[in-house]
Amino acid sequence: MISQVDFSNTKVAFESQNSSILWKNYNIFRLMNQNWLVNIGTFFIKISLKFGLPVKKIIKDTVFGLFCGGESITECENTIQILHKFNVGTILDYSVEGEDDEQSFEFTKEEIIKSILYAKDHKDKIPFSVFKITGIGSRDLLTKIQENNMPLADDEKKKFEAFKNRLNTLAQTAFDHNMRLFIDAEETWIQNVIDDLVLDLMRKHNKGSVPIIFNTYQLYRTQAYGILKNHIETGKSEGFKIGAKLVRGAYMEKERNRAQKYSYADPINASKELTDREFNNASILCIENADWVSVCIGTHNEESNKVGVEYIEKKGLDVGDQRVYFAQLLGMSDNITFNLAKAGFNTAKYVPFGPVESVMPYLFRRAEENSSIAGQTSREYKLFKKEIDRRKRERV
Repeated sequence: MISQVDFSNTKVAFESQNSSILWKNYNIFRLMNQNWLVNIGTFFIKISLKFGLPVKKIIKDTVFGLFCGGESITECENTIQILHKFNVGTILDYSVEGEDDEQSFEFTKEEIIKSILYAKDHKDKIPFSVFKITGIGSRDLLTKIQENNMPLADDEKKKFEAFKNRLNTLAQTAFDHNMRLFIDAEETWIQNVIDDLVLDLMRKHNKGSVPIIFNTYQLYRTQAYGILKNHIETGKSEGFKIGAKLVRGAYMEKERNRAQKYSYADPINASKELTDREFNNASILCIENADWVSVCIGTHNEESNKVGVEYIEKKGLDVGDQRVYFAQLLGMSDNITFNLAKAGFNTAKYVPFGPVESVMPYLFRRAEENSSIAGQTSREYKLFKKEIDRRKRERV
């Protein structure tokens, strides 16, 4: 089985892209491979959007078009269809960030409901829905609750109740329509609150054969593996299933800077090697407990995907067993996604959507992560170049 998955096969990886699109994406990654150019480009895009300069079309035709499905669900439909043609699912992600008021939280909740309802009508193409807690509630308020250093004022209590109502509404909507729902991880200083809330939602909604609610575990955290193990043991003892989405993590510099600023222990593993080991062990733990756990292995790391494939085989699971999924971001690691899908494994792409101006924080984060992950952009660039060279040789 393992031999069926060749992550170096660019013919399969880029089969969904015609030569015109392939060249455009190659050139985007060629430019992104220059860190100084990314920094300058990010600065000028921020300035241009701030002063209303006409750059939106350029953004939509380049980085937005590569990493996002569109500004609305309707605009995402072409991407959804293309992915489905190659047996890759779509996870619609309303990726608006930076809004922090009750009106925006309510609007975001309604957009997430729309994505859940759209997904339930297209379950053959959309296996999961997803959202971020801070899209429907205040990060500052959640921080205050986790730190528990002073009582909440009356207006804060009302806001927290409104937040919990939004959260419960989304979970209930997913349950009512039998749509699996990812709740993304966030910074450690609010993650304890999120973990407790999501565990309660799993208690309520994950008593059937298929878990509906999925918590996200960031394995670059020193405590993440222990939390995951504890949640699995709790689910077993109390009789509910665990939904687990595994990622390495997205807030390393922010986490370490805050730990240094406030003089507490660094919550991030001391080395990449340790994080890799924790991630792989978490994948193994989930697959070994497949009777109780459904897992989405969300990583761009080839070795970690191979570990997942290996333990599916060791456990004797079918490659298409719905309890194990692999997922990557749209526009990245197509060599992993499409080769896994070709071999029959369950795969999906995170497909962000939302107004260009509101999704830019997400795109800036993508650019920063690509620059900070050793070799990530360079790897993507080399894969595109390899496929272009192959098509030239074979005159495709």
